[in-house]
Amino acid sequence: MNPISRLSKQATHCTRFGFAIAAAAALCTSVGVRAQSSAAIQTAQRQFNAGNYAAAISTLQPLAQGNSSNEAFYWLARSYYEIADYDNAVADGEKAVSLDPKNSIYNQWLGREYGGKADRDRSFSLAKKVKKQFQTAVSLDPSNVEARRDLEEFCLDAPWIVGGSKDEALEQVNAIAAIDPVQGHLARALYYQEGMKKTADAENEIRQALDAPKTPEPYFEAANFFEHENRPTDMTAAIQGAAQTSPSDPRLDYYRGVVAVLSNANLANGERDLKSYLASTPDRSDWPSHASARIWLGRLYEAQGDKPEAAEQYRAALQLNPKSKDAQNRLSKLEKSQ
Repeated sequence: MNPISRLSKQATHCTRFGFAIAAAAALCTSVGVRAQSSAAIQTAQRQFNAGNYAAAISTLQPLAQGNSSNEAFYWLARSYYEIADYDNAVADGEKAVSLDPKNSIYNQWLGREYGGKADRDRSFSLAKKVKKQFQTAVSLDPSNVEARRDLEEFCLDAPWIVGGSKDEALEQVNAIAAIDPVQGHLARALYYQEGMKKTADAENEIRQALDAPKTPEPYFEAANFFEHENRPTDMTAAIQGAAQTSPSDPRLDYYRGVVAVLSNANLANGERDLKSYLASTPDRSDWPSHASARIWLGRLYEAQGDKPEAAEQYRAALQLNPKSKDAQNRLSKLEKSQ
């Protein structure tokens, strides 16, 4: 082989070897970036679950700058939603859906994010988007019971001009019942209570849902129902059922505190339970709100004759939820009586 040919082959070999090194380096970099991204998202989820939404946002924002992490945008949207920053929640929720349009959960949460903004802005156009996103979530995953429950609730609560429809709500109830009988009873209870104003029928569905639930959620829904109906004895039975399925669930403190106020008994224990709930749980959209716990504390102090402390609790509730008519009315009535 002549020297020129040999040098040529050596050059070709070195070039190919260089490409291999570069490709391997690129692959390692890509794997490393994905690992770092995954670790950051896991950290953000822990922060989110602890109620530290600002920290979760700070953790996720660097990932979102690359404009390619659908999961980062999803958790950013969730975090903004929890602090009622609906503009950013919608913006990041839309980005998550644009990157993964067939994800039922992303579409469902975008519907909720539209809902928060629509309620704040009193926007009919946004309200229509809420229904569309819930419908999309259901069509993408017909077994997504939570999305069906969201759609049912929208159809019951919204005026017809933006898509409210009792008939469509009932369609969701029947579909849910076919998927999960327990959830079906709960969905039908909501339909009777909110859509038909048939309290007795709603209660019958609630009691059927409590035949053999495996999670505390049906019991807590029952507790909400009996709280609304001012029936502390039935609330107590629901709480006991929840405690059997999940004895360490922190929501038990909230509901025990409410029972104490409604029954005007064991108020010292009720105060302890409500304060424990406030101290040990993050304020999250799917649990009883801290504003509500403050209102119940205010009612408890009123029952004890401590009007100044009651007023302080109502003011604290209004700081957490300025739109709370219950807190506004109770504070106003209390101030007039002093």
